[in-house]
Amino acid sequence: MSDNRCANSQKKVIVGMSGGVDSSVSAYLLKEQGYQVEGLFMKNWEEDDNEEYCTAAEDLADAQAVCDKLGIHLHTINFAAEYWDNVFEYFLAEYKAGRTPNPDILCNKEIKFKAFLEFADEVLDADYIAMGHYVRRTFPEGNEKPQMLRGLDNNKDQSYFLYTLSHEQVARSLFPVGDLEKPEVRRIAEEQDLITAKKKDSTGICFIGERKFTDFLSRYLPAQPGKIETPEGKVIGEHQGLMYHTLGQRKGLHIGGQKGGGGNEDPWYVAEKDLQRNVLIAVQGADHPLLKSQGLIASQLHWVDRTPITEPLSCTVKTRYRQTDIACTIIPIDDDNIKVIFDEPQVAVTPGQSAVFYKDDVCLGGGIIEQRI
Repeated sequence: MSDNRCANSQKKVIVGMSGGVDSSVSAYLLKEQGYQVEGLFMKNWEEDDNEEYCTAAEDLADAQAVCDKLGIHLHTINFAAEYWDNVFEYFLAEYKAGRTPNPDILCNKEIKFKAFLEFADEVLDADYIAMGHYVRRTFPEGNEKPQMLRGLDNNKDQSYFLYTLSHEQVARSLFPVGDLEKPEVRRIAEEQDLITAKKKDSTGICFIGERKFTDFLSRYLPAQPGKIETPEGKVIGEHQGLMYHTLGQRKGLHIGGQKGGGGNEDPWYVAEKDLQRNVLIAVQGADHPLLKSQGLIASQLHWVDRTPITEPLSCTVKTRYRQTDIACTIIPIDDDNIKVIFDEPQVAVTPGQSAVFYKDDVCLGGGIIEQRI
């Protein structure tokens, strides 16, 4: 046994087993590295239809099959109450306020790296937790605070969803697939004959899964239909509810046949939501000035090293997942509010979404977009 395996053999890691390939390979790699590995499957949503029940049951069965194959014990835990109170109610409140939240980010903050970590600590006596996220961590020389880096696979990097983590949480977390590209992860799963090797990646709302979004949301929030107007006030259609639309949206407006001034046939995009009048403002053309922002105001800030920014800082930002990095300058307003000025104007900057900041590969942290400027 290598020195690393000897050292690791004294360390207990609880892996969040989702029933997917990334967590499966994470558990395998940690076991290969000599850690004492156990799995923990989280049930975070009480099913409201048979289809969802089948999906959750299948995920648990797959997680159990992988753990059996690897010879590790699988625990289960129900965090449905915590998920409802700390994630889903916020999700509904934001949509009700006309904003577009990102539940995956809050789910990581409140469930995967809080409730899960506390349970692993207090009940399972873990040294570390591990997840199948595509991020990396590093310990800079002379600095006790670890840093979170983008995942090696740029197509799968999930640091955008993890910016709320503190350096203490990063220090307690292992990300075994963060140094791998997705095809390599699937290759390892196939080599080890893991049942999840070819399983499709999960999509949809965190822990709720794929749903027809309008139908799902309407179960919890009453829809309020209203008018779609041009910036000049011309009525060009009707919407079924502001909550079903996001800034920059092109599809689903059902006004494609409408021509603008001078017979303009360019596609229509959502430019604004007028909450007071319950009106959706639409414009034509992806380059319309109303779609562009010079910057944004962000609040509810989380910096990974937990040190507020007190001086202007040049860095890059993502205002949505998988977006190309945008060069920007952060200008602090106070401890919980910043102004961000883009080097070049950007489209579809959306209140409720997160702005996440980077210095090269290092994720600095981020905040919630309050308004665009």
